[in-house]
Amino acid sequence: MYNKLKAEHDALLAERAANDSKPIKVTLPDGKQVDAESWKTTPYQIACGISQGLADNTVIAKVNKMVWDLDRPLEEDCTLELLKFEDEEAQAVYWHSSAHIMGEAMERIYGGCLCYGPPIENGFYYDMFLEEGGVSSNDFSALETLCKKIMKEKQAFERLEVKKETLLEMFKYNKFKCRILNEKVNTPTTTVYRCGPLIDLCRGPHVRHTGKIKTIKIHKNSSTYWEGKADMESLQRIYGISFPDTKMLKEWEKFQEEAKSRDHRKIGRDQELFFFHELSPGSCFFLPKGAYIYNTLIEFIRSEYRKRGFQEVVTPNVFNSKLWMTSGHWQHYSDNMFSFEVEKEIFALKPMNCPGHCLMFDHRPRSWRELPLRLADFGVLHRNELSGALTGLTRVRRFQQDDAHIFCAMEQIEEEIKSCLQFLRTVYDVFGFSFKLNLSTRPEKYLGDIEVWNQAEKQLENSLNDFGEKWELNPGDGAFYGPKIDIQIKDAIGRYHQCATIQLDFQLPVRFNLTFVSHDGNDKTRPVIIHRAILGSVERMIAILTENYGGKWPLWLSPQQVMVVPVGPTCDEYLDWLKSTSHK
Repeated sequence: MYNKLKAEHDALLAERAANDSKPIKVTLPDGKQVDAESWKTTPYQIACGISQGLADNTVIAKVNKMVWDLDRPLEEDCTLELLKFEDEEAQAVYWHSSAHIMGEAMERIYGGCLCYGPPIENGFYYDMFLEEGGVSSNDFSALETLCKKIMKEKQAFERLEVKKETLLEMFKYNKFKCRILNEKVNTPTTTVYRCGPLIDLCRGPHVRHTGKIKTIKIHKNSSTYWEGKADMESLQRIYGISFPDTKMLKEWEKFQEEAKSRDHRKIGRDQELFFFHELSPGSCFFLPKGAYIYNTLIEFIRSEYRKRGFQEVVTPNVFNSKLWMTSGHWQHYSDNMFSFEVEKEIFALKPMNCPGHCLMFDHRPRSWRELPLRLADFGVLHRNELSGALTGLTRVRRFQQDDAHIFCAMEQIEEEIKSCLQFLRTVYDVFGFSFKLNLSTRPEKYLGDIEVWNQAEKQLENSLNDFGEKWELNPGDGAFYGPKIDIQIKDAIGRYHQCATIQLDFQLPVRFNLTFVSHDGNDKTRPVIIHRAILGSVERMIAILTENYGGKWPLWLSPQQVMVVPVGPTCDEYLDWLKSTSHK
């Protein structure tokens, strides 16, 4: 089927190149314009015209801000960027292409049905359904050998746009690809990519050929469920990573060894900080030393709250499901909540604090004089994470956050965001973290008045500019209910972690019909909610700090007992005493 469709596609492309081709202008990032022909000239040819070295090192193109295959002809006047591996978008394409190479090897060795094979933050994975048997780490060597053979063959990545009904026939042997087509594809056509014998349903784009992947390592496997749903088929997942040269792979392997030595699960066990038990999966037991760190972190945030006008509150752990229906969480999040029946009504453990804080705001009339109202809560939260997703302290079912919600008027947003950013910097400076900031703006599917969005986004932008730290725009990546500032901290070995949250919410005040009396006496004025956390999950922050410090805690956070030092020894006597103790 593919060969027939490819022949038809190539004939159509040749006809279009012959009949519809016309001169076009291609604008490069430096403003220089290059002459080209529509339906004939490719980004790769333009790169070659600049220099062969540039062409060889380019992973992918961006045409009018869209990632684009290097061998796909240009269609009209356009802007063109040529991205190397150092670019994040190029890395994603490089690792996606590597996933296809590994997918081809998996099909040839196991013969199962491929499912999803995306790039991830560091590398890629591919899921496969096997009727019998499973994947073992003993298979990695054979998979790597076959991957290297595929890379050596320089199999071209071919793109083909095909009608949905034709693809359903093409992939009828694989029920998972058919599910994707039926449930995810809502256009008349979509694309497949081929490399060697592998034909895969894929949006693309990809590198030019498999030989562009220079070195590959398969390093981990696990089991998972189709789309993460525990009642669906069990799948085998294999992880890999690849690089343009072996030096980068060796550096990555060295980094993995360093990360392994800092693993918070190992340090937590060795230092007797915490443990987990099968009778309460995903819920941590903090031993005395671990509890000391936990409580010290919370008290640190409390001390900052007292300086910054936050009021700590305590809210219930269990709510009637009607609360979550009002907030909208029940419709979209109920599978991730622990729910149970009480007197013929459904209740659930709270997975977040914001709906409870809305009830607190609404329990009596509010005046503009009370705003901004800053409510902080260390309440215990529960989320029903899949057992296979639980990972030490980084993914748990029971946790606490340094969670706060600021109820403010529209014109107060800018000052409150500035205050949140200063709070964030104060805390992260103490830990020794650097961080990066992104402003995520209105998505395509948003709720609310566009003028309100524009005003809020402008205030966020002003706050970030006044803050003085470098930030980047992340257009269209805000939540449907409001724009947000995404913060990632950088640890001692260069890894980034998402912990803090600063997020505007226009919708919860509407859902809970929250109002206050404004200056002019209007008692129907809506507040805006700012969701704010600095540590995020205390459990996850302890995992990050454990690995950041490598278990060598700063004095103020150290769980070791205070030393009793003898008074008045000579220097030599003191040194002898110090050597005789187990302390350093």
